[in-house]
Amino acid sequence: MQVLSNGQQIRHQQYGIGVVTESDVERTAIDFDDHGRKLFVTSIMTAELIGDAPANPTRAKRRSRKAAKR
Repeated sequence: MQVLSNGQQIRHQQYGIGVVTESDVERTAIDFDDHGRKLFVTSIMTAELIGDAPANPTRAKRRSRKAAKR
């Protein structure tokens, strides 16, 4: 697999649908809807690309601790 663009949506066989948050020739980080952030070795990762990468990817905002406890 090649280096992916930030914001690119993918479907992984085990973890489901996720969004690429970081990618370089060594590692790719993907934030999955149901399983959180996972880190993969880019060269051996297998996933299905869904659609095109957004022109201006947005970064997910972190929730405050108060909002997370509710």
